[in-house]
Amino acid sequence: MSEKEVLHILDEKVALGESAKVSFNVAKLHTQNTIDVPVIIERSKKPGPTVLITAGIHGDEINGVEIVRQVIAKGINKPKKGTIICIPVINVFGFIHMDREFPDGRDLNRVFPGGKGGSLASRVAHKLMTEIVPHADLILDFHTGGADRFNAAQIRIVKNEIVLDELAQVFGAPIIYYSKNLNKSFRNSCYKLGIPMLLFEGGKSFNIHSTITNTGVNGTKRVLSHLGMLNSKFKVSKPKKNCIKVVDSKWIRANHSGMFKSNVSVNTQVKKGDVLGHITDPYGSFNHFVKAPNDGCIFNVNESPIIYQGDAIFHISTKLD
Repeated sequence: MSEKEVLHILDEKVALGESAKVSFNVAKLHTQNTIDVPVIIERSKKPGPTVLITAGIHGDEINGVEIVRQVIAKGINKPKKGTIICIPVINVFGFIHMDREFPDGRDLNRVFPGGKGGSLASRVAHKLMTEIVPHADLILDFHTGGADRFNAAQIRIVKNEIVLDELAQVFGAPIIYYSKNLNKSFRNSCYKLGIPMLLFEGGKSFNIHSTITNTGVNGTKRVLSHLGMLNSKFKVSKPKKNCIKVVDSKWIRANHSGMFKSNVSVNTQVKKGDVLGHITDPYGSFNHFVKAPNDGCIFNVNESPIIYQGDAIFHISTKLD
């Protein structure tokens, strides 16, 4: 077989038409037990693109893991042509302990592309970038909002990238959020390699939300269908709403500490001066109205009942495309 017919990945060989579960050896625990991250590979007999689908860079972002789990469980990852590689949980340490970070205290998504002799998180990033990512023609990476901040389902891409913009619209999330690539992030490192990535955000940490997961799974099917990779047994539905393109935005932060209740949900269009929520105290002595500073779309809401002065409580668009 030619090199194109055989995928050489993580010291394994996977031919066209084969399925494989290979081990992404992360590290050893202090007990000398090895920690392996399963990498699920499905290859069609027919050559085609290679799509890498990842989640769980942050161990507490369960929604993303659930999306990739459903893609595998439903057989969506078995392509009509090409190859689909799925890694449902990259940060298995954080996933086990329900923690966002690695045991070394580092945020994996801030150490890319990593280094062979660096910290534990850095070594994992390096291995991912050198042994798996180069095989991909496209990456779908699934995330959720941090802590109690609930993100509307959205695709994050940089602006003025024709390929990314087309794929983002095909995905069909309610929002496309144009944001810069953060330094040392997975997305930025892939961008530098010339590998397009759609970064999906939706829901919040420690939570599985059916609407968000459905959006992620359906978007994945649309992209695979667009690439001619989706098995014909799967139906592809059109997005229910037109996509909103957010070019610029701002966080509305709490001016007071106290008990917080939002009046609006994500994907809500508001006018300047609309009351978005209330901050009160336990003793009934004050009731502060949080108002919209401008017309826009609310695409992130803090769902924590207790907040402190300066906490981000709403993310609102300030400029739409």
